[in-house]
Order: sequence, then C-alpha cells, then structure tokens
Amino acid sequence: MENLLPKDRQKMKWVTRSKAMLSRLLMLSCFLSISSFAHADTSQASSGAKDMAGAKGTFSFKPSDWQQDKKTWWKDTDGIAPGVAGCHLGTNEQGEPNGRMFGEACLENGLLVESNPGADIVHAHGNDTGHPDTFDCNAWCVAEGKQAGQCEIAPAPPCEQSAMCVCQ
Repeated sequence: MENLLPKDRQKMKWVTRSKAMLSRLLMLSCFLSISSFAHADTSQASSGAKDMAGAKGTFSFKPSDWQQDKKTWWKDTDGIAPGVAGCHLGTNEQGEPNGRMFGEACLENGLLVESNPGADIVHAHGNDTGHPDTFDCNAWCVAEGKQAGQCEIAPAPPCEQSAMCVCQ
C-alpha cells in the first residue's frame, strides 16, 4: 500500500472495510439461520408438561439407531420428572424390552431434554421418532423453591448416560 497514490489508498481502505462489513453481515445471517432452524421443529409442551414450570415445548427426536418408516414402542423410566435422570427403553407392543434405549440429555443451549409420557407407559413412536419435552432447569428449580438450577449429565441405568435438572 506504500507505493499507491492517495486515491488508490482510499479505495483500498474502502474495499478492506467493505469486506469486513460483508463478512460480519454474512456471519450474522448464518447465526440467524441456525437459530431459526433450531426452533423450526419445536411445538407446545406435551400434555404432561404443559403446566410445569420451565417447560419450553417438544421437538422431533430420532434415536441414533433410527428405523425409518417403522412404528416402534417405548416406555420411560421416570416419566416427566426434570429432577430425575431417566432412560427411554425400547419395547415391543406388549412392553417387553428389545435392547434399544437412550437417555435424557442437555442441549447446547442448556435446556434439558425430558422424555415423556408418564413412567412405565408403553407408547408408540411413529416413524421411530419421539417428541420429548425441553425444560429450562433454572426456571424449574426456582419454581421448586431453589435459588437456581442447571442441566447436568447424570447416570440412569440401564442407559449409559442421561441428564437431569440439578438445583442449588
């Protein structure tokens, strides 16, 4: 830039600033796209969670061993209980275990993924897709009379890993 004329230096500064601004604008639009995508598949809280503090809604969830176009059967070990780490167990229609399972989880935004419906209720997942509730653990814990709360990983045998709201 040292060998450029003053007019050319101004043009270079303008180009550099324009590129920086364009980069920031592109980054902002990417964040907004990701944010809208993350919320695009959410709907109201399940009937069992709708009156619970911290309930944010449900979303579509496919297990890691998803079976496309198959109706599958499941039961939950804890029901809708944010303060308990639960395990969602795969079964047949009669409720006999088939070895499939997944635990509850903490999302990147800190929400708890809480499987439903009630404890030990055998229920179907169309297209092997469930619709767990999400909870704001801080809101749930405050409503429980605690000062604060957060989602934390916790054991829930037979699932290798689960999660729950831990209150302070």
